[in-house]
Amino acid sequence: MQIETITHYQCQLGEGPVWDARRQEICWIDIIKGEIHQYNLAKETHRLYAVHEMIGCFALCPNGDFIIATQSGIGFLSRTTGAITKLVDPESDKPNNRFNDGKCDPAGRFWAGTMSLKGESGVGSVYCFDYKSVVKKMDNMTIPNGLAWSPDHQTLYYIDTPTSEVAAYRYDTSTGTITGRKVIITIPKDEGSPDGMTIDKDGMLWIAHWDGGQVSRWNPATGEKLHHFKLPVSRVTCCTFGGEHLQDLFITSARDGLSEAELAKQPLAGSLFVIRHCGFEGLLPFEFGSV
Repeated sequence: MQIETITHYQCQLGEGPVWDARRQEICWIDIIKGEIHQYNLAKETHRLYAVHEMIGCFALCPNGDFIIATQSGIGFLSRTTGAITKLVDPESDKPNNRFNDGKCDPAGRFWAGTMSLKGESGVGSVYCFDYKSVVKKMDNMTIPNGLAWSPDHQTLYYIDTPTSEVAAYRYDTSTGTITGRKVIITIPKDEGSPDGMTIDKDGMLWIAHWDGGQVSRWNPATGEKLHHFKLPVSRVTCCTFGGEHLQDLFITSARDGLSEAELAKQPLAGSLFVIRHCGFEGLLPFEFGSV
């Protein structure tokens, strides 16, 4: 498979790719620079939205705008004007935390996790937001990452990166309740740390390996590693499916924390990569308030 870069732009900490099927655009963020990027594949146009603070994640809204989770909380970003409307900050009492990874669930709720800016363990949480409330779903998290829901919407998969594990929860679409946590996958230490995650139409999990230089496909029922793609960079952060038939795999990466010598060996670090017609097919992302 040929691995290509989408643009010449390189993020400091690229993350959270989201496929916008309406516009046929791939969108992603640079956490540290506080930017959302979008690239139109047909027009080959690249646009940047500055949010002026660290951003952890975002998701699509039915009107095409973004719901975002930044260091100061959750809000909306207009893709027409770039204007940001703040909604809620569930951790206004924790100035040393920031939001990290997040996605919308099958019912259109926005899930997003928090983590320490100082590298402290166990001080993060995972929140679920709808128009009415924000509810804490998990606590004692260190680097919350990698959400995915099973194709039948019965299971939530989740990663807290330092554990090297993928956990599964029973998930109730109507209430958003999660129960019965169990570990289903453990990533070998010599393959890096599990970061972002997506799922394909067959229910197999795709995991990005931070300091592992790959994205890998796993069977959540057996814990077996089925496939992987090697990348020309070590800090692979997340992946998602996109393209006309959801058969292109888009992969974000980071330059953050790499030495000059390491950057010299991996000059594409921070790039957004794509493997076109990768041999697998994904699912469309859920939108905020879509159900």
